[in-house]
Amino acid sequence: MNNIWTIAKREYDNYFSSPLAYVIGFVILLILGVYFSAIMFFSSGQALYGGPAPTNEQITWWFSFLLTISIPILTMRLISDEARMGTLELMLTAPVRDIELVVGKWLGAFLYVLTLTAVTLVYPIIMDNFISPGLDWRVVLSSYLGLMLFASTLIALGVGISAIFTNQFAAFFITFGLFIFLTFFIGIPASLLQKGGEFFDYLSFSTHFFNSMNRGTINLGDIVYFLSLTALGLFTGSTAIEIRRWR
Repeated sequence: MNNIWTIAKREYDNYFSSPLAYVIGFVILLILGVYFSAIMFFSSGQALYGGPAPTNEQITWWFSFLLTISIPILTMRLISDEARMGTLELMLTAPVRDIELVVGKWLGAFLYVLTLTAVTLVYPIIMDNFISPGLDWRVVLSSYLGLMLFASTLIALGVGISAIFTNQFAAFFITFGLFIFLTFFIGIPASLLQKGGEFFDYLSFSTHFFNSMNRGTINLGDIVYFLSLTALGLFTGSTAIEIRRWR
């Protein structure tokens, strides 16, 4: 456990010493801030005519979409860059197990995303004070729980793919392509097939986050789905490093 925390802390500190992480964080928070201001402005005008009140689901939807784009950038160098620079071989000679290295890398990136998420909590707090009768906080909690599980899954898959490749740009494009496929395109066979469509629908990120937890529904199946993919990503990463160790 000490090894995992040491690696995670190092990776977390590296994010805040890297201009790239600051740029990603700034762009995400800027886009969310502009969008939040826009929906609050337009909803205030609609409220005069009995229009719908804004909801936090809109913010978490955009946040999750931005994470889908940015997490491949955050994870592409976690292990592949270590392999390219030759520092991975040095780490493999240290008394650190493969799974500890992968989980530590994952945890460092997850803590960075968790920091960005904590900043966005200001949006539902402000929104709750400006709309009547206020937000349904059960939906807000469900949205943020789903957001954390979603981010955990994306980071784990990104770390797993980063462990396979020595080229960080290859890791980025494969990770980004996988995320886009699981979010937008895997649901297409589900809508076209009469039999077996449920299988493809179950594999879609949209089914478990956008259409479920982000709308206030917490199902055990959704939690198991995200935790299973997180475990798969971490297992893939540790297996790839083990193979690299014995080459």
